[in-house]
Amino acid sequence: MKNNLVRLTLVSLMLSLLFGCVPSKPVREIKEIPPSRVIKKVEANRRKISTFRATGIINVSSSAISAKANFEVMIKKPDSLKLSVYGPFGIELAQAVVTPTEYQFYDPIHSTLYRGSNKEGIIEKILKVDLSFDDLMDALSGSVNLSNNLRENPDKFDITDDSYILTYINEKNKQSGTYVIDNNSLALLSYKILSANNDPVLVGEYRNFKMLNEVPVPYNSKITYAGKNQSLDIEYRSVEINNDISDLTLHLPSDVQVVEW
Repeated sequence: MKNNLVRLTLVSLMLSLLFGCVPSKPVREIKEIPPSRVIKKVEANRRKISTFRATGIINVSSSAISAKANFEVMIKKPDSLKLSVYGPFGIELAQAVVTPTEYQFYDPIHSTLYRGSNKEGIIEKILKVDLSFDDLMDALSGSVNLSNNLRENPDKFDITDDSYILTYINEKNKQSGTYVIDNNSLALLSYKILSANNDPVLVGEYRNFKMLNEVPVPYNSKITYAGKNQSLDIEYRSVEINNDISDLTLHLPSDVQVVEW
């Protein structure tokens, strides 16, 4: 009887030690970094990307069009971007090369090249989303320009279990920008620009990150221009950064029709 009691006591002790050593839930370490360093790190990651090349699916939605297609994008910072759009069976539907000052848009179905200066509204005509050239470069490479916030402390700063949340208010136009940043990888998860009346102007959402050259790059991005009910939804299959991109020219047939637009 005494031996049985000893055995039961030993078993109980072993079980209590066993279950006491098993954590009930993994705990994620929270990095407590000053907000000025957080925003500088996110901007530094954006600037580390000098070239960007990717293939995937682009989905454009607006009042004028709703279309989904395979595409390839090539970016050479700071001033060159090439888009190639493909239909079923790899049929080429369009190519475009855009810089801050000019654009070329090739329609292979009608063998027509449209070209001219990159004036206001051109990118919206090409992509059906009203973004500036710089905003388009950042949207396609999964980032946002935070240069204007580098010397400013956020007007509001919160830390959750998973993220930093920084809000900046523009004193001139009273717009506010809120940025949600992963507190582990310091990847930008989302941002929201609100008007002075707190109406959404521009919203960005990023997910499915992979580390490329020590930079967190999202393979899924969605940019919504709420003021015009336009959105750009991107799902990448492959991404390369900081590899040499030597040629961003359009290779056109000799009989192409050129239209100055």
